[in-house]
Amino acid sequence: FDLTPEARGVLAKNSSWLTTYPTVMILLEGHCDERNTREYNLALGERRANSVRDYLTSLGVSGDRVRTISYGEERPFALGHSEEAWRLNRRAHFVITAR
Repeated sequence: FDLTPEARGVLAKNSSWLTTYPTVMILLEGHCDERNTREYNLALGERRANSVRDYLTSLGVSGDRVRTISYGEERPFALGHSEEAWRLNRRAHFVITAR
């Protein structure tokens, strides 16, 4: 859930886009790979989503435009049981919910 410099750069671009479209609302989904307990992964997914939300608000995006949810390991992006699949499943995902 710690943001890398690369992730901060992507989020800065997303923040700029959100500033351009002030009526857009987003849902941040926290996801994990399968390698821990369901409870642990739900908590980790929540920390990931909240970390992204907090960074976006530090860049000026209003917090009332951003909701978060954790899916833990329940909604994998990549199917499989390899490091590549696990890497792709450790993420926070943006969903536009309203304009």
